[in-house]
Amino acid sequence: MGLPAKQRTSRSRRERGSHFALKQTTSAKCSKCGANNLPHCACKACGNYKGRQAIPTAKRAARAARRKKTLGK
Repeated sequence: MGLPAKQRTSRSRRERGSHFALKQTTSAKCSKCGANNLPHCACKACGNYKGRQAIPTAKRAARAARRKKTLGK
């Protein structure tokens, strides 16, 4: 197993890790309901993506209600 020939200086270590900083997440507004969501993703509130219905929200709501009812027992 290879070992480093010389100790890495603190400046070199900081320069190497300078791009590891957290980046601010971007958000886009839904064109239909105006809710904030991640870009290139379907809206979690209304299920629209690029002007069309991508996720059936009625089925989702019914499933959530069924699940809440069974877990509540």
